[in-house]
Amino acid sequence: MDTFHDQRFPTAISFGATGGPERRIEIVTMTSGEERRNLRQSRSRRRFDAGTGLRALDDLSELVAFFEARRGALHAFRFRDPFDHKSGGLGAEPESMDQEIGIGDGAATAFQLAKIYGGGPEAYRREITLPVAGSVRVAVDGFELGASAFSVDALTGIVTLDAAPAQGSVVTAGFLFDIAARFDTDRLEISLSSFKAGHIPSIPIVEVFA
Repeated sequence: MDTFHDQRFPTAISFGATGGPERRIEIVTMTSGEERRNLRQSRSRRRFDAGTGLRALDDLSELVAFFEARRGALHAFRFRDPFDHKSGGLGAEPESMDQEIGIGDGAATAFQLAKIYGGGPEAYRREITLPVAGSVRVAVDGFELGASAFSVDALTGIVTLDAAPAQGSVVTAGFLFDIAARFDTDRLEISLSSFKAGHIPSIPIVEVFA
């Protein structure tokens, strides 16, 4: 991603943001009343309003500085989704068997981090491309690997093992992760007097894909 800055949006502000995943569905109603629904995008896209995360004047200063450094909407950045940033549940620390990321074939050593939503044939597999440094844990057939037995690309989410897992081995991982996002506005409209009076400005942020 040419216009990506590997900097994280202030976490304290993002944890107070509102928002979540968006699905683009085209719905056509037939003359019979029957619906036809088409998925317009294969991936969900997350949208947030970070304005609800502003709590103090220092937050405003930090936000303005971050906005200026990113040149507004020009450069994408790391954003911590307050509702979905772990391989497992929000209340649990990542475990090496949280998510299946591949099956060994005796030759492949590189596996893409992913998170699975749901189960069975309807499950949605989401590729994770911005893992948090030092948070990734990996296991092969339930046996956790030492940190020196694999490496992780922090900008692609690709895990490379030192040795190829045997044919049929299940490779799993646990991790924390960010998403790539940008400001979905060209300007910040903040009134200091309004903020002190409790008015929360809107700071729209949208996920971006490479």
